[in-house]
Amino acid sequence: MFILLLCIVLVLGGFIAFFNGKKTQEPMVKNVGLGVVGLGFVIFIFSMISIIPAGHVGVVDTFGVISEKPLTSGVNFVNPLSNIHEMSIKTKEIKEAMQVPTKEGLTVNLEVSVLYSLVPAKAPEMYKTVGENYEEIILIPQIRSIVRGVTASSEAKTLYSADRGTLEQSIRVDLEKIVTQRGVFIEGTPLRGITLPPSLSASIEEKQKSDQENQRMEFVLQKEEKEAERKRIEAKGIQDFQTIVAKGISPELLEWKGIEATEMLAKSPNSKIVIIGSGKNGLPIILNGN
Repeated sequence: MFILLLCIVLVLGGFIAFFNGKKTQEPMVKNVGLGVVGLGFVIFIFSMISIIPAGHVGVVDTFGVISEKPLTSGVNFVNPLSNIHEMSIKTKEIKEAMQVPTKEGLTVNLEVSVLYSLVPAKAPEMYKTVGENYEEIILIPQIRSIVRGVTASSEAKTLYSADRGTLEQSIRVDLEKIVTQRGVFIEGTPLRGITLPPSLSASIEEKQKSDQENQRMEFVLQKEEKEAERKRIEAKGIQDFQTIVAKGISPELLEWKGIEATEMLAKSPNSKIVIIGSGKNGLPIILNGN
């Protein structure tokens, strides 16, 4: 509005100066008047241009009447009498740290982030019904309420177990039901930090130690079972070997091997004592003479 009034003043003043110069035959005054008129028109033309930065939309407010179509980023031509309100459509983050209850009645310190953005087409409606500070009015209070509601119906172990992703999804779905229709798009609701009560933390740590000990004992038992199986296989192999060897040994073979051994010992240069064996097939016993 101020720029428009300035343009009007410049144009009127320029015309007045131009006609006065024309009347008094003063060329310089006439030229100054024309220059001022030209400056007023240039400013007026520029007042019709609105540049919206990247990642924003412009809401056009003309004497309290909000245009339903927002201005996109870049150069836009608008009514110079209108006010342009820039609203960000970039992804933003709200971080909330709160104490929330669990299904068991425990109180847990929870840090949650909400990633969100404003739907461009909904910007005029959001500006008209809520305002530019819509986060503080409709988003932050709903985050706190929904997070407490979801954790109150969940067990504490859900916060630190593999079911944590399910909890995040529940928070996102419940939040979307409320704020999506107002023009806020929820991109994610990650849980950033969890502080459990000391008693519960001690119980979890004890359980983890017990699980690790059980896994160690399981490993030891598996190792012992494998060793026992190895020994069984080894014994079976020895037994099979002895059976095969026993089947291949006959009295005749033993007698022949004995004769060969006796001949080899008899031919050796060492002094020895030979004792003739008794019986039909008795073999001599040769003792060292020393």
